[in-house]
Formats: sequence, C-alpha cells, structure tokens
Amino acid sequence: MNNFISNWLRPNIKAINAYHVPASENMVKLDAMESPFPLSDKLIEQYSACLANAQLNRYPNPNAIELQQTLRALMDIPADCGVLLGNGSDELIQLLALACDTDDTILSLDPSFVMYEMIAKFTCLNYQGVDLNDDFEIDLSAMLLAIETHQPKLIFIAYPNNPTGNTFDRTAIEKIITSTHALVVLDEAYYAYANDSFLNDIKKYSNLVLLRTVSKIGFAGLRLGLLIGAKDTVEQLDKLRLPYNINTLTQVSANFLLQEKDEINKNAQIILSERTKLSATLNAINTLEVYPSQANFILFKAPNANELFTTLKQKGILIKNLSNAPKLTNCLRVTVGSSEQNKKFIDIVEVFYG
Repeated sequence: MNNFISNWLRPNIKAINAYHVPASENMVKLDAMESPFPLSDKLIEQYSACLANAQLNRYPNPNAIELQQTLRALMDIPADCGVLLGNGSDELIQLLALACDTDDTILSLDPSFVMYEMIAKFTCLNYQGVDLNDDFEIDLSAMLLAIETHQPKLIFIAYPNNPTGNTFDRTAIEKIITSTHALVVLDEAYYAYANDSFLNDIKKYSNLVLLRTVSKIGFAGLRLGLLIGAKDTVEQLDKLRLPYNINTLTQVSANFLLQEKDEINKNAQIILSERTKLSATLNAINTLEVYPSQANFILFKAPNANELFTTLKQKGILIKNLSNAPKLTNCLRVTVGSSEQNKKFIDIVEVFYG
C-alpha cells in the first residue's frame, strides 16, 4: 500500500478484507445461492424486444413506480405497506446503517450474513454478534441480555438464516421485536423456499421491516432488493436513497421478467423437491452431519472438509467452504442446483467418502 493511501485511509478499512468472490469460469456454480434456471429461448426473444425500447439516453424513473407494483403482485405485498427498492439488499442494509448516529450499535446473530458486520464497519457503527446455540437456534436469554446491555439501533435477523439455512423460532423473534426500541430487520432473502414469513406481521409491529431480493428466485444479475415496512417508516428511509438508484435496464428487465409469476413459482417448487432429495442423499452418507434447511442451500459438516472442497473444485464443482469460519468448523455449504448439477456434486462426494 502506497504511503498516501496508508495515511489517508481509515484504519478500520485497512483492517478488513474485501468481500471475496471466487473465480467460477467453466465451473458448476453451487456456491452463491443462485437459481440454476436460465431464461427459455422464447422468453429471451420477448425480453430482447422489450429491452430495445429502453430509453437509455434518459435517467430512469426516479421511484420505479411500475416496478414497485410488479413486486407487490409477485410477492403479495399488502397494500398498506410501503416498499423501498435497492441495488440489491446490500444497498438497503447500508441505507439502514446510514440512518443511525455515530457510535450506534448494530446487533445480529453469529453466524449469519457477513454484510451486516461489514457494513457496520463501513459506516463507523459498532457491531455486536450474539452466538447461536449448538443447533444454530437463537439463544433467547443471551439475545435479550445483549439488547438490554448494548441498546442497539438496528437488529438484523436473517430468516431463514445464511449460512445455516434454518428459520428461527417465531415466538423468540416476536419476543425480540417487543423487547426493544431498535428497528428489527428480518432479512427474508430466501422467502420463496421457507414455510414462514413475517410479511403479514408488519402492521402489528411498528419497529419491524423486511428485506427481500429477487437474487434467489432466478434474477441475481438484476441486483434488485426491496425493503417492506410501514408507509411512514419507508417515507423517512427513502430520504437516504440515492437518486435514480435502480437503473433503467434493471427496471425494464424486472418489469418484464417478474411478471412470470407462475414460472418463478414452478422453479421454486423444483428447488424444494431437489432440496429434499439432496438432503436425503447427503444424510445417507454416515460421515456427514446435514443441517435442516428452509433455503435454497444446504449446510453440512464433513470430515476433511478442506480436502473435499478442493476435490470438488478440481472436478469442476464450486461450493462454499466455511470450514475455517468461527462456529462452522468443517462446514461446507452447497446451493441446490438442477437435478443434473446435484448429481454431479453428490457423485463426487460419495466417491470421496467411499
């Protein structure tokens, strides 16, 4: 690092590592919870015609009103809720952090989505993680004590949780919401694969908002996330949104592609079926410990996890190696792919432990 940057850059930025995305060219990519389903040829032809009408010489619609309506229809968002769009959920997490005062605290669970802690550091806020128990469930007494001790401004709870895949006890979350003056942010990125949601609870709790994304339902390349909350909450948070944050190509693309609700739901059902089969097959390998999942990925504990990860990578299968992360010793995470992709993955795992 040159002397100018070394002297100029904030010390806490120098101390952290950038978010790492591994090279994946020519790999079966099962590391990032993406959908395995490409657009059909027919849809590509219609989509191309749609893009041809995009007015790229103009700024995009500033509030993406049409896109908001498309998302409301897709996700059955109640009319009395407000919606705020972001360039991925990450932008909305950062926007929430920017609403805080210097030295405020963000509280979350560990292990969970790494961006909660990273964005806390980016925005000069304190971060406090509360360990999940050995079953990756919320330790409610520890969580309530942390809330009382640290008086957080924001509490992030991924529901289902990433990287563990489980939903937490609903009663525990409700007690957290009612125990605090913090804004509780339930990150429902994997809502399409879970058997529960807090979407209809927003009107019950004034300090509750949800995050969702289209990244896990087939459209990671759009970089489109949304925050759902009470209309007055969204109105205030909208002041922090950068102008024109959802670009024209994303708006045009999402307005067209997200109309395909039946196709999106059908693909989600395929993933649910494949998740059941993949989980059962992994469970049949005696040396593995497979954790229950309500998401489109499966976390499992594996002897010689680093070696298995390397073997898979050498054979063209990329999964997520979490084996060196705190509380995730020897754990690997695999995205549920297509039937063909899952078979390629499982064949290698079975041979490895054969």
